[in-house]
Amino acid sequence: MPDCNSSVNDFGKQYYATQLGIYDEMYAANNKALPYWERFMDALDVMGTEKLEQRRREAQRLLRENGVTYNVYGDSQKLTRPWQLDPIPLLISSEEWQAIEAGLKQRAELLNLILKDIYGNQLLLKKGLLPVELIFGHDGFLQPCVGALKNQPQHLTFYAANLARGPNGRMWVLDDRTQAPSGSGYALENRTVMTRVLPDIFRETNVHRLSGFFKSLYKGLAGIAPHNKDDPRVVILTPGPLNETYFEHAYLAAYLGFTLVQGGDLTVRDGRVWLKSLSGLQAVDVILRRVDDSFCDPLELRSISQLGVAGLLEVVRRGNVAIANPLGSSILENPALLAFLPGLARYLLNEELKLPSIATWWCGQRREREFVLKNFDRLVIKPINRSLGYHAVFTGLLSNKEKEQLRNLVISKPHLFIGQEQVSFSTLPAFIDQHIEARNAVIRSFVVANGDDYSVMPGGLTRVSRQKDSIVVSNQAGGISKDTWVLTPEPERSISLWSQPKHNQLINAIDEPLTSRSADNLFWVGRYLERIEAATRLLRTVLLKLRETLEFKDPSDKECLRFLLPALTQVTGTFPGFTKLQEHLFQMPYAELLSLAKDSQRKGTLAANIQAFSQAAFSIRDLWSQDTWRSVDNIERRWQQKVIKNEINAEQLQKHLDDLITGIVAFSGLTSESMTREAAWLMLDSGRRLERALGLIALLRSTVVFQHDDAIQNQVLEAVLVSTDSLTIYQRRYRSFIQLPLVLELLLLDETHPRSVAYQLHQLSTHISALPRGNDKNHLSEEERVILKVYTDLRLCNVLELSQANQDGGIYTNLESVLSNTATLLWRIAEVIAETYFSHSQTSQLMMLNTREDEL
Repeated sequence: MPDCNSSVNDFGKQYYATQLGIYDEMYAANNKALPYWERFMDALDVMGTEKLEQRRREAQRLLRENGVTYNVYGDSQKLTRPWQLDPIPLLISSEEWQAIEAGLKQRAELLNLILKDIYGNQLLLKKGLLPVELIFGHDGFLQPCVGALKNQPQHLTFYAANLARGPNGRMWVLDDRTQAPSGSGYALENRTVMTRVLPDIFRETNVHRLSGFFKSLYKGLAGIAPHNKDDPRVVILTPGPLNETYFEHAYLAAYLGFTLVQGGDLTVRDGRVWLKSLSGLQAVDVILRRVDDSFCDPLELRSISQLGVAGLLEVVRRGNVAIANPLGSSILENPALLAFLPGLARYLLNEELKLPSIATWWCGQRREREFVLKNFDRLVIKPINRSLGYHAVFTGLLSNKEKEQLRNLVISKPHLFIGQEQVSFSTLPAFIDQHIEARNAVIRSFVVANGDDYSVMPGGLTRVSRQKDSIVVSNQAGGISKDTWVLTPEPERSISLWSQPKHNQLINAIDEPLTSRSADNLFWVGRYLERIEAATRLLRTVLLKLRETLEFKDPSDKECLRFLLPALTQVTGTFPGFTKLQEHLFQMPYAELLSLAKDSQRKGTLAANIQAFSQAAFSIRDLWSQDTWRSVDNIERRWQQKVIKNEINAEQLQKHLDDLITGIVAFSGLTSESMTREAAWLMLDSGRRLERALGLIALLRSTVVFQHDDAIQNQVLEAVLVSTDSLTIYQRRYRSFIQLPLVLELLLLDETHPRSVAYQLHQLSTHISALPRGNDKNHLSEEERVILKVYTDLRLCNVLELSQANQDGGIYTNLESVLSNTATLLWRIAEVIAETYFSHSQTSQLMMLNTREDEL
């Protein structure tokens, strides 16, 4: 092995330093790169440092625009932490991969048999092949699940292993992931991005494709369905958008065509699991869970859980739903099992373990405990139970007092601890700060049951440490991901997820149910979007009027602002704002206007609404097309970068408001042109129509309701038309005349004008009628009755009567009465829609944060 030598590499004349005693993936011996690595690095050498950096940035741009995130607990960025991808992949030869693949298949089969025994007849415990304390003392053993596994070839449906290469060049298994293994979706997204940023190199390298693995996953999940095997309903159960790997949950749901659900979207009735959708209950056959098993059933498991489904385990016992992986499978993540796997492989499979585990000693056995205590300073001490803030301890880094405390803890409860050998991981090249440097690496490989056999993803998710000489590669600690290229002798044909019938035929389209949670988020995406647009247009009008006031010194401009500024507070709901209680703001309004644009902690501001819009859209990430999600990202990211994080003046704010309108129009156009007119569209557009009507009414009530003299009235009316994007159409219709009745005719009663209240009510009435209803179709629902009343009342209005002035001055009483009543009824419609369609339970954010699922 290279002795911390620096082998010269043509790429930018940089040095690639390897470490003494550390195996390096690129070099075989004597500083000579393996042939396939040499060809790859030659291709990078032709590209050069500058272009490779451009490709790296392009990869990060694609990942960001696709919404690829990994949420770190306690991170202030919350849902916006980007996924990191290094442009240099890990290369593995076809010959070496065959050995790794065989070892992974064997290990999956072995763990499957252990799982079947632990929750079955427990012969391994009775014969002493597994200590009772090791199993019953682990949090992953769920006593209520004993006897719940039904007769099927493979119970362990989805399995992952973290692999690392030791100093001798041999692959070792660091740990097994059987709870709810994460990372396969990230591996697929990494591959998708790499084929775009390094297309020529990827094509010339002959890399195994990943689509075959996901086709096996699809078939494997369908194969375990207890009912409807030809067309089972498969759902992915997620803790929600606050979970660290939520992107992957949504990504896999969209890629595989499964429904993404939270616990509140499911219910148990008559011994079956049902999906609560707008069109009624839909039977569920298979659940791919990404929720920790103990959280899945608050009735029999963890009673405080709000993430699961009460009664789920009983449905499993009755054989009416299949869960991947089965409840209780987290027992296999007990690291103490590693010490017993070689013997269990010989007993259960009559084979030697093909992929060895890292050397492990369980302290529950006297001889092993004595060895651990004797070699305490040279080992890693781990608890057998994973818990928040309680992980592996490198004893060599502890003080004498800390070591003594840990020793006493091990001695007092030895069965809860293991000792493991401290091993060094192999290194491979990584592109760090525009230099190629050696970094320690861990590979997560994925295995899925497919009938009687297991299929292995050809590659996996490789992670490297950000810091040199560090073996901490987790994403929680800032690790960087890599694509993993398993090489093939010949180019490999693409495998499609699509089923290909022998002959062309017509089949019935699947009516994918819309969950009440998704409907709620769609409704609020529409509402937040309209709030953003209304505030943006009015704020832009106010800024323009302020500039005119300074330039022309016209008293009527200043008087007009006396109505527009309070209107901004009314429309956004950012009280106290521009009210009589804060008279000084009228003299110096810019600070308040900037607050309305930048302050994300203040309810009703543009920043707060954009954040809420983005989070609501992220919660239903699986429903958006890639282009639509990109437009969501553009709206949120650009406002963050250009407005919130920068010091800006009024002129700059005006430009950013123009850009924001463009982003809103892009999102509106994409959803309008790419969403089918089904329940999802109806909910999204209903939210928009409701909020646009309410926003317009708030604007009219704070401006045109008040009686003004002619000069001021004309300016106020013009400002209202500008703020509603209606000035051009008004001028086309009425030329140079501007009068209140004509403005009301256009903005209140014109059903052909997409900005009018009447248009919103007409569309809302149509949408409500099209939404799924119960069996009683002979009577109007409450929401239909309310929308019919408000729509009819508005159509019966006479604009001349509405604009009839009071002799005492003040306000137009009839107009105010109509607008007030209409707003009241619209708020009632919002309440009724929520009561009727959004019946899902609200999941506690704390519960989402406390379920660990699987840490990458």
